[in-house]
Amino acid sequence: MSSIKGKVVAITGASSGIGEAAARLLAQRGAHVVLGARRTDRLEKLVAALNGEGGSAVNQSLNVVHLDQMESFIALR
Repeated sequence: MSSIKGKVVAITGASSGIGEAAARLLAQRGAHVVLGARRTDRLEKLVAALNGEGGSAVNQSLNVVHLDQMESFIALR
């Protein structure tokens, strides 16, 4: 398997559960994680934790049923 280090990974539903776990694991392995979910307060805490642990993360409030939000999420890096 190739390295994830330095890659950009977008994760929806990242404020809890599997999305949060995936974000933590991928950030620990060196990926830049772009996180989206409806619960912005939880996303902001997660991003602060990941960046504080030496990871690279950004977030955006996101509801995947809204096309305009998906378009801006995809453009986020």
